[in-house]
Amino acid sequence: MGDARLGRRHFRKLTSNEGAKREPREGAVLVSSRQVTIAAEPVTLPIVGASGRYHVRRVYCVGRNYLDHIREMKEADERDPPFFFQKPTDAIVQEGTVIPYPAATKDLQYEVELVAAIGRGGTNIPVDSAESHVFGYAIGIDLTRRDLQRDAAKRGLPWEMGKSFDHSAPCGPIHPIETTGSIRTGSISLSVNGTVRQRGDIGQMIWNVPEIISQLSSQYELYPGDIILTGTPAGVGPVVAGDAIECSIEKLGTFRIRIGPKLHP
Repeated sequence: MGDARLGRRHFRKLTSNEGAKREPREGAVLVSSRQVTIAAEPVTLPIVGASGRYHVRRVYCVGRNYLDHIREMKEADERDPPFFFQKPTDAIVQEGTVIPYPAATKDLQYEVELVAAIGRGGTNIPVDSAESHVFGYAIGIDLTRRDLQRDAAKRGLPWEMGKSFDHSAPCGPIHPIETTGSIRTGSISLSVNGTVRQRGDIGQMIWNVPEIISQLSSQYELYPGDIILTGTPAGVGPVVAGDAIECSIEKLGTFRIRIGPKLHP
């Protein structure tokens, strides 16, 4: 399988003439005589120091996992247990991508996050063994249509429109845990056009990575290929077309993207 270059998608189309007359090609789906568009390749991320790539299965996110972020957002009880939501796997974009400003929002915001990549699956994983399920770590950004998220919250609706849209999960290369070791503390920051907007420490997480994995695995069976965005520190804010975003996490280097114009103004 080839590289899944992010910011682009690889598609294969079946014409109506192909219909039920031909056997489906690998990765294709035949539905009666209708034209069907399907993804031809999986989403993958580079692995630092290796020639292979990490095949992403699911993208999980943790909501409200830094106390100062909970306080700035004023939308949760500080004692709440972690809760989870998902983004589409093909929302992942990689280093250097120019991301089109998304439709249906006037308030696109950034949230820098530590990403834990699962290498061994399981359910009801105990906290004391949870880190043995980690393949590695990466830098991620939870891009958010904040106006849509807040509107959904006010109406008691799911966050999907605010969180789970195209190009909403930028993610850097996976650093194997053998090279990083456990990441329980360390600086985490995000800059926009060279100005620091978020600055915190991984140690400020309310729930650390092993606790997150344990909690998540009590709700979903985890598999290799699952990645978990573990929450963001305070300082979230808006970006506009033309803005350059640079993230940094201790032991993981830097990660950069840029916001482009809307595809459909």
